[in-house]
Amino acid sequence: MFAIAHRDYTSNASVEVQLFPDRLEIWNPGTVHPPLTLEKLLLPHASQPNNPLIAEPLFLTKYIEKAGSGTVDMIARCRRVGIRSPEFKMDSGFFVLTIWRKQAKKQLESGPSGAQLPTQSSTQSSDPVIRLLNGLLSGERSSSQLRESLNIKHRPTFRANYLHPALTKKLIEMTKPDKPSSRLQRYRLTKKGAEFLKKKGKKLR
Repeated sequence: MFAIAHRDYTSNASVEVQLFPDRLEIWNPGTVHPPLTLEKLLLPHASQPNNPLIAEPLFLTKYIEKAGSGTVDMIARCRRVGIRSPEFKMDSGFFVLTIWRKQAKKQLESGPSGAQLPTQSSTQSSDPVIRLLNGLLSGERSSSQLRESLNIKHRPTFRANYLHPALTKKLIEMTKPDKPSSRLQRYRLTKKGAEFLKKKGKKLR
C-alpha cells in the first residue's frame, strides 16, 4: 500500500520486490519530498503522501493511516519480533525499503542432525557484487552478457544492485570510461576487484 500511495507515477519504472536470503527489498519509483527526510522517517512525523488523491481512499478503507506512523510502526514491529530495524534509502530514483530476515545461527551452521553444513563458496554467493565479479573472471563482458550469465532480465535491478556498487567500490572498471553509454562498452575486473574476490573466497571456504 505504501508503494501505491507514495510512488512517482510520472516514472515508467516498476515497483520491484526482491527477496534475498537475508532480506526483503522493495524498490519504489519516487523520492522523499521536503521538509520530510530519510532521518525524519525514523521518528513520528506528519503525514505527507506523494499522491493524496490515492492516499485518501486507502485511508477510508483502512489500508493506511493518516498520522504518518507507517515507518515508525514498521520499526516497532521489527523490534518486537527481534529483527533489525528496517532501512530506508534513496538509490537511482528509487525509494528503497529493506526489511531484514530473522536468521537462527545454529540453523545456518548445522543441519537437522546437528552435522556441520559446508559453507557457501564464492561462486554460489548470494551477494550481488561477488556474483558479478565471478562473472568477470573469464574476461571482459558487456552489460547484456553479464545480465544473461546472472539470469537478470530487469536492467534497473542489475544496475542498482550489481553494476553500480561494483563500479563505486572500484572493483570493476569500464573499458571505455570516456564513453560510458557506448554500445561497445565492456567491464573488467580491477586489481582491487580480483584481490577482493580472492579475499572473500578465502573467507567463504
